[in-house]
Amino acid sequence: MKKLLLLFIWATSPLLLAQTYDVKEHYNKQETNIVMRDGIKLHTTIYSPKDTSKKYPILLQRTPYSCAPYGSDEFRKNIGPNQTLVQEGYIIVYQDVRGRWNSEGVYDNMRAFIPKKKKKQTDEASDTYDTIDWLVKKVPNNNGNVGVWGISYPGFYATYSLLSGHPALKAVSPQAPISDFFFDDFHHNGAYLLSYWVATALFGHEKTTPTTQDWYQFPDVKTKDGYQFYLDNTPLSKLDAYYDETNVFWQQLKDHPNYDEFWQSRGIIQHLKNIKPAVMFVGGLFDAEDLYGPLNSYQAIEKNSANYNTLVMGPWSHGDWARVRERQVVGNVYFGDNISENFQKNVETKFFHHFLKENGNSNSGLPEAYIFDTGKKEWYQFDQWPPKNIETKSYSMAQQGAFAEFATREFSYREFVSDPAKPVPYNEDIEIVFTPRKYMTDDQRFAARRPDVLVYETPVLESDLTMVGDLLAKLRVSTTGTDADWIVKIIDVYPADHEEYPETQDHLKMSNYHQMVRSEVMRGRFRNNFENPEPFVPDEVTAVDIKLQDVLHTFKKGHKIQVQIQSTWFPLIDINPQTFVPNIFKATENDFQKQTHRVYNSSTIEFHVLKN
Repeated sequence: MKKLLLLFIWATSPLLLAQTYDVKEHYNKQETNIVMRDGIKLHTTIYSPKDTSKKYPILLQRTPYSCAPYGSDEFRKNIGPNQTLVQEGYIIVYQDVRGRWNSEGVYDNMRAFIPKKKKKQTDEASDTYDTIDWLVKKVPNNNGNVGVWGISYPGFYATYSLLSGHPALKAVSPQAPISDFFFDDFHHNGAYLLSYWVATALFGHEKTTPTTQDWYQFPDVKTKDGYQFYLDNTPLSKLDAYYDETNVFWQQLKDHPNYDEFWQSRGIIQHLKNIKPAVMFVGGLFDAEDLYGPLNSYQAIEKNSANYNTLVMGPWSHGDWARVRERQVVGNVYFGDNISENFQKNVETKFFHHFLKENGNSNSGLPEAYIFDTGKKEWYQFDQWPPKNIETKSYSMAQQGAFAEFATREFSYREFVSDPAKPVPYNEDIEIVFTPRKYMTDDQRFAARRPDVLVYETPVLESDLTMVGDLLAKLRVSTTGTDADWIVKIIDVYPADHEEYPETQDHLKMSNYHQMVRSEVMRGRFRNNFENPEPFVPDEVTAVDIKLQDVLHTFKKGHKIQVQIQSTWFPLIDINPQTFVPNIFKATENDFQKQTHRVYNSSTIEFHVLKN
């Protein structure tokens, strides 16, 4: 479990850089407790430039993952969003959020925002306001401008800062922000991400007093075979042996299987209106954790605010943009050189510099949307996202496995047997990890060759085709059962003569590689409403629509576009028993039944293509 913790810290770390800049040589460190309006003290660490001849902006990160190392003489090896920015001179501040680590108070996972607070009511917005107010008044040599940034959960707190309303807050960069736990991280369209089960220890065990030491315990899992471990622990009730009632979040997950008030109140997207600070959302197009957050939060602000609002999406997995390495690779696929470093120097630093040091207006010199084409492997700049110069296509899935732009009147279907005892794995090398990363670009040949996965494919493309923006799978299905999950994967099939990459796993070749470009699951019971699940009527043709997150991917001449449809994706998501029960967390072994599923040829994939 210690290895898992290290992997998780790596996955969510705001900065992993070569140690070429000595923080201790250039910065002083101060630790203090900032008192919130209700009297709770939040531990705060402040790194200030030793050069006091000028004033500096403040950059704040609020985190549930610790301000460590603790102690006035203990320095982080790297501070701030990136090294270029830190060398320019900023006051860098970290804070343990309420109820975490060395801060007082009670922790609430994705604490709900209170729009109209009374007297001493608090939420993360008020804590941010009180923190910023203290910093601009108490920290020497600050220029009165404050920025906030964070990756993953700290990205959620960065988004939350936009609701604080403090006039000193001028620029915010939520990066891979969590935005709604029913669609990010722990669920996708209501399907429980079983791959996150281990992380429940980190968020579910509460503490009673400030601490600089771990207070939570990870489950004692004896095996490294994740597929077998989770199969042996199906139904989900068997996992109670690892988490008892002291794990608050595990109990909340089990007690709230639907999108009820508990989850709705914790979503932040619905509150992103009339935002004033400049915002730059950053995300990875292959982020296995938080792809929903940056895309949908950006769109919410774009629709409901008149502020400066921009979006950066690169060929990254979770947090890759904050690391420096020459070759950018996700899984087996290489995307180019120095991509993250260029972003840090020429985009991120420029954003904060413009709005915090130059008191900038909306003319920052940055594009509205800076998006990487993961097929052509080059950056595009757009005036809006999705861009204007697009047209909508609708491709059908035919009986013989064709995927093409045509319509047919014939009534036909393809079917497969879905057996909960033998679920389709999400990749070939499943370990017990906090969250898988590489599967987002993994080779899908192993799945295409299973009888419980339907495959639809175009002929070899005679010209490039660039998919842009969101995709919508409009499935028409039936099942012999009363519940089912539906998984759709969009895949780029490489030609036989494709070049090899040094990072590719030894047992694979890039010849005929089936790269997953985008994928999503819909828990069938939620096909009409996430609040009120509905069973399927056995053998009745039923519409199931699945929105897949945005892409910018060119399927190049000589490649093929493939679609895979399946009903298990294990243990990325838990197994649907395929028998409708009120709460899958409380399903019994008898509820899990083998069923036959059909996909009808009236099913389509709607997507947008970039003209010219």
